[in-house]
Amino acid sequence: MHIEGVKKFHYYVGVNSLADIATREDRVCVLNILGTESRTVTPVSHEFSGGNVTFGTSPGRSGQVLETKLGNIPVYNSVKEGLDKGHKFNTAVIYLPPAGVKDGVAEVVKFNPDLRKIIIITEKVSVNDARTIRAIAQANGVDVFGANCLGVADAWKRVRLGGALGGSKPAESLVKGSIAIFSNSGNFTTTMAIYLLTSGWGTTTSISSGKDVYVHFAPAEFFNCLHNDDRSKGAVIYVEPGGYYEKGLDITKPTVACVVGRWKARLTKACGHAGSLAGSGDDARAKEGWFMENFGVDGLYTPENPVFSKKGAVVTNIAHIPEALAKVMSLNGIKPDFEPNGDLSLKCWFAGNAGVELPRDLDVETVRAVPPYGEQIEMVSKQTGAQYPRQSMKDLSGASFMDPATQVTKIHGVSILDASKRSLEENLVFALLKSYPDSYGRKIANLAFLSYLNHNDDPSLAAADAARDAENSPNTVLSAAVSIVGRGRVRNSLDASKLLFEKFEHSGITDPTLEFDFSSILKSLSKDEKKLFSNGKGDAAAKTLLEEIEGLEKYSVFVKFVCEASGGKPSRDALLSAIWTTLGWAPVVRKDISRATMLMLPWHSRVFSTIVGCSAPSGMHTKSSLCGISTAELLKEWSFTEAAFLVLINRRPSDKELFEFSMLLGLIISNGPGTISAQGSKGSVSADGPEEPVRVQINKAFVGFLTHTGFAHGGNGYEAIAFLIERFRGTGLKDPKSPRHGLNLKTIADDYAKWYGNYKAEQKSLGNIEYMKIPCINHPVFKGKAVNYDPRERFVSDVFSGKGIYNIFLDFYGRLVNSLFEAKVTNNVYCVNVDAVIAVILLKMVWQPLVKGEINEKEVEDAAFTTFLFGRMIGCSAEIDDHINRGRNMDTRTPASACAYVR
Repeated sequence: MHIEGVKKFHYYVGVNSLADIATREDRVCVLNILGTESRTVTPVSHEFSGGNVTFGTSPGRSGQVLETKLGNIPVYNSVKEGLDKGHKFNTAVIYLPPAGVKDGVAEVVKFNPDLRKIIIITEKVSVNDARTIRAIAQANGVDVFGANCLGVADAWKRVRLGGALGGSKPAESLVKGSIAIFSNSGNFTTTMAIYLLTSGWGTTTSISSGKDVYVHFAPAEFFNCLHNDDRSKGAVIYVEPGGYYEKGLDITKPTVACVVGRWKARLTKACGHAGSLAGSGDDARAKEGWFMENFGVDGLYTPENPVFSKKGAVVTNIAHIPEALAKVMSLNGIKPDFEPNGDLSLKCWFAGNAGVELPRDLDVETVRAVPPYGEQIEMVSKQTGAQYPRQSMKDLSGASFMDPATQVTKIHGVSILDASKRSLEENLVFALLKSYPDSYGRKIANLAFLSYLNHNDDPSLAAADAARDAENSPNTVLSAAVSIVGRGRVRNSLDASKLLFEKFEHSGITDPTLEFDFSSILKSLSKDEKKLFSNGKGDAAAKTLLEEIEGLEKYSVFVKFVCEASGGKPSRDALLSAIWTTLGWAPVVRKDISRATMLMLPWHSRVFSTIVGCSAPSGMHTKSSLCGISTAELLKEWSFTEAAFLVLINRRPSDKELFEFSMLLGLIISNGPGTISAQGSKGSVSADGPEEPVRVQINKAFVGFLTHTGFAHGGNGYEAIAFLIERFRGTGLKDPKSPRHGLNLKTIADDYAKWYGNYKAEQKSLGNIEYMKIPCINHPVFKGKAVNYDPRERFVSDVFSGKGIYNIFLDFYGRLVNSLFEAKVTNNVYCVNVDAVIAVILLKMVWQPLVKGEINEKEVEDAAFTTFLFGRMIGCSAEIDDHINRGRNMDTRTPASACAYVR
C-alpha cells in the first residue's frame, strides 16, 4: 500500500517508514529455531523485545521448547502445525541452510496470509533461489530483509527482529537517538552504533541488509523509509563493493557513507560476503564517486582533510564516522542526542612488551576494564607466571617445530641455525626461559652449571662408572648417573626456590638486578626458613661460588637475600636457587614461563651438570679438580661450553674450536617433537602425570631422553667419522684445520668415487639391495636438482668461511659429491647433509690426538655420541618443560584401535 508523499517504486514495498520496520506489535516465527546460532540468539531477541517470538519450527522436534527468561518458546514440526495450535505471527526469521531457504519462504507465505516481513539470516543463498524468493514475496505483499544479515532493530521501541544486532547485550549499543543505520555488514552495524555513542548520537532503526549477491531490502528502500521517519534526523550507511544498489539514490537527510573494500578490486572471486565482488564499474572507488556526487563533495573525509557538505560526507574508515557525522549535522544545525559517552582512543586492558624496552610514545599503558572484566583481570594479574590450556601433546609441541620444506627446526621460535651461534650455557638457559640471558645472566648461569660439575665421591659418578665398566654406551652410562639425581638430591634447592618465589611473588620486583629493600620480607622468615638457606655442612664450594658471584658487575636481590638470611654463610644449594630465581624472575613476571617451570629450574640445572660432569670417568675427578683443572679456576675462568669440551677432549679449546664446538651443539638441539629422543622425554613426563606438575620427576624425564637415543639415533654420527678416518688413514694428514695440508683432495675423492662405482655395480648385479651407502650425502628432501644443497650445511660453511675457519674433511665431502657425479655414480650432484657437518667438526678436534695414539677409535666414537647428547639435552629440556605445562596424563600412549597384531 502506498500513501501520499511516499516514493513510488515499480515493485512492492510494504514498509514506508523506519518506524514500522521493527515494532512491539510484531510477532515472530523462527524457522530452525533449535539450530546452533538461533539457540543462542533468539532468547536474547525475545527477552529484549518483551517476548515477541510466538513459536519456532524444527522438523522432528515437535513438543520441545527453547527456554528463555520470559518463558519457554514452543517448537513444532512445521509452520502449519504451529498455526493450527492457535499461534499467530506477521514476521518470519529464517535460519535454515542455504538449500532450504526457498522452501522455508514458500512454507511461511503459503500457510500464513498475515505474513508481512521475512528476515533471512542464512548466507550464500543462490541467485536463482533469491529470485524465486523475491517473486513469491512480491506476489504476496511481503517485504524481505537479507539474506546474509543480522536482522533489524529499533532502539526507540526496544525491539530486535532476527539476528544478533547488539550482541548478547543489545541495550548497551541500541541507545535511543536520531540516527538511522543501514549496513552490508551485520557486526559493523553494532560497531557503528557504539562508535556513534562517543559523539553523543543514538539510533532509531538499524538495518543489517546483508551482502549476498541479491540484497532484498536495499539502500533505495532504506532512504525512502528514512525520508518518512520523523524520528531520524540523519543516517549512516556502510557499503561494500559489488552491485549498483547505491547508484542514483534519492537521499533527503544528512548522511555519512562509509565505503570499504578498495583492495577487493584485485580479486577474482568473493572474499568475505558472497556479494562483495565487484564487476565492471561497481567497485569501491566507483561507489565512493556515487556518494561524493550525491553529497556535492570532491574528496573523502579524513580527520586530516575533512571534506563534507550539508548533505553528507564519504569516509573509508568506520572510526571516522562519528567525527564526520558531527560536522555534517552541525552544518544542518542539528545537535547531538546526548553528551558523548566514551571515546575511540586505544584502551588496552592488557599490554606486554615481551621484554623489549619501547619509547614512551609507543609503550602502551593499560586501563582498567569495564565491569565485570576489570575485577577478573585483576585476579588473573595476581597470578604469577604463564598458564597453558592442557591437551594431548603426543605429537605436538609448544617448544619446537621442524619446517618440512627447509628441514630447519625452531626452538621457541628461534632457528637452530641462529641458536648454533650461541654458547651451550646460553642455549640451556634459553630452552627453559624462552629468552637468552644478558652478559650477567650468562655468567651466573655458568657458575650454576660449573659449581656442580665435579662429581668426586658422588654416587652419580659411581653409578656412571659402574655402567661404563659394564661396557654400556654413553647414553646408558649417563642414564645411570642422572637416575641418582632424584628429588631427594635436589630437595634443598627446590625448597629454597619455592620459598624465594612465595616471599617475593607480590613484591613488585621486575628486575632482580636492581636495588630492592627486602627488610620486611627478611623479618618475616622463621628460624626454620632461615636454616633452609644456611651452609650447615660447611661446604667449601659454597664459599668459592659466593666469591665469584659477588665479584660480578651486577647485583642480585635473591643472592643478597639468601646471604643475609643465612648470616652470610649461604649453602651451595641456596645459591643455586638464588641464581635460577634471578634468571627466571623477569620471564615469570612477563608470563613467558609458568610457576611450575620456575620452581623446577634448579633440578634441570643439576641434571645438566651431571650429564656433562659424569661424561668424564672418576679418574678425572678429584676433591679439588676436574680433568686437571682446579674447581676455583673452572669457576673463575671457564665457561660451561669450554668445560664440556674439556671432558670430551681433555684440553681447553682454542677460540675457533670453541666457536665450532658451540655451533656443533647448536645444530643438534632438536629435530622437532617427533624424534625418538623427544618422544622419550615426553613419554616419561606423560607417564608421571603432568596434570600434577610437582609429581613429575625431572631426572626421570631426562633418562627417558637418554634411553631413547642409541647407536642408530645419536651414535650414528660416528659412521661418517669412521668413513673419513678410513679415507685419510695413511695420508700423513697432520693439521685438518690448515688449508695448506698438502693433500690432493680431488684425487682422493676421484679414487674413492671410482672404487665405489665399481662396488655398487657389482653389488647390484648380485641382487644385493642392502649394499653399503656413503654416509651423510644425499637427502630425501634436498634432491632432484642438477646440483643439490642442504641449506643447513651451506649456512655452516658460509659462517666458517666468514670467520676464516677451514676444515679439510668438510672440503673433502664437497669434492666427493662432485667426483661421484663426474664418475657417473650419481645422476646429479648430491647434497652434503648437515650430519656431515657434525661429523667433520668433531673429527677435526680429535684428529691430532687420534693419529698420535693418545686416544683410540672407540674413544672417538664415544666422544661423538656424547657430543650428540650434550646438544640434544638442550632441546629435550625444552620438550620436558613444555609437556609438563601443556600435556595430559598418559597422553603419549597409542590407542588400541591404532595398534595391530602382526604374524
